[in-house]
Amino acid sequence: MPCFAVIRHGAYEQLPNVPSALQPFALTVEGAQEVHQQAQVFAQWLEENDIKLDPLVDSSTLLRAWQTASIYVETLRDYFDGTPQIESYSALCERSVGAVANLTIDEIERVLALDPRFSAPPKGWKSDSHYCLPFDGAESLWQAGQRVAEHIQAWQRRVQHQDDQRLKLFIGHGASIRHGMCQLEVLTFDDIKRLSMFYGHPVVFDIAPQSPIKRRFGEWKQRHTLDVPD
Repeated sequence: MPCFAVIRHGAYEQLPNVPSALQPFALTVEGAQEVHQQAQVFAQWLEENDIKLDPLVDSSTLLRAWQTASIYVETLRDYFDGTPQIESYSALCERSVGAVANLTIDEIERVLALDPRFSAPPKGWKSDSHYCLPFDGAESLWQAGQRVAEHIQAWQRRVQHQDDQRLKLFIGHGASIRHGMCQLEVLTFDDIKRLSMFYGHPVVFDIAPQSPIKRRFGEWKQRHTLDVPD
């Protein structure tokens, strides 16, 4: 039975009070170490269950996700069924805020206030699943989740009728993954705000034709108000 894992990148040099979106920065030293530790725990589970990994690892194009994928490849090299290779996809990126990428929340709201074409955003707009900033290239969290879900579904269609026991890795970002998993009917809409993801921690699912996707390994994180934003 084919299976896959979704993995949130490790902790990175995130700008304060700025939507994570397309920030281009690298993992912190501590973030890289945490990912390595998570990959080592995952290796033990793979060994115990005699599972091999698909050699094509899908990552978002953002540096923090690619570095996370690279650590997984290096740590789990003996568990790949073939020579591992990382393939980067924009579909797995975090929600884009378009033309105001990497501005602070205050700066974004100031730009909105200065432009007579735009109305003020709703309170808590950054975590509103359906709100989309009115700038070129912006999307809602729900739209970001949709492209993540479509990327996973495209892989699922290719393998669901194959006798392929390999586990596929998808490495991306917490909010877009959770919104995608909601659209794959793994999480409920209420779960999106209630749950988060541990850095670098794989959550594994089994897929089977005409059956719901079922969680097999790994845990979601209970969200707390002091959590670092996705």
